[in-house]
Amino acid sequence: MLEVWQGVALVAAALLTGVMAGLYFAFSIAVMPGLAVCDDRTFTQAMQSVNRKILNGWFGLAFAGAPLVILVAGVLHLGGETTRVSFWTLAAFLLYALTLGITFRVNVPLNNDLEAATPDEAPAARRAFERRWVRWNHARTLLGIASLGCLAWALVVHGEG
Repeated sequence: MLEVWQGVALVAAALLTGVMAGLYFAFSIAVMPGLAVCDDRTFTQAMQSVNRKILNGWFGLAFAGAPLVILVAGVLHLGGETTRVSFWTLAAFLLYALTLGITFRVNVPLNNDLEAATPDEAPAARRAFERRWVRWNHARTLLGIASLGCLAWALVVHGEG
């Protein structure tokens, strides 16, 4: 029965991590390039709206649930023949934790600064926001994909057990 729960936890961790990596990826390849061609007021208003709408239960489930389920999967694999899986879940957790660090230290403060901007402040707010936010979102994307890759490999190792 433990092996079933180990597999369920790994699949759930991979799914939630994949959702977050995909969200960061979508912003990197579509959302931000699409907004880059907008005028300053449109860009600022659109990002303000996105930043308000993203704070919902579905986002919270994936964003906060991923690291929790990764930890559960790692703990369930401690000891015995499945310890190798714990190595990959630890790597996945550390990579995901880096995405959290970037989010809380860079992206959220930038979002908050942009939220405070009035329409007349849009050009300056955008200049202070866009390049730095995009650069760090690319980093989150790569780290999220790497975390997902570790979980995918953990699933392979789990299957070999």
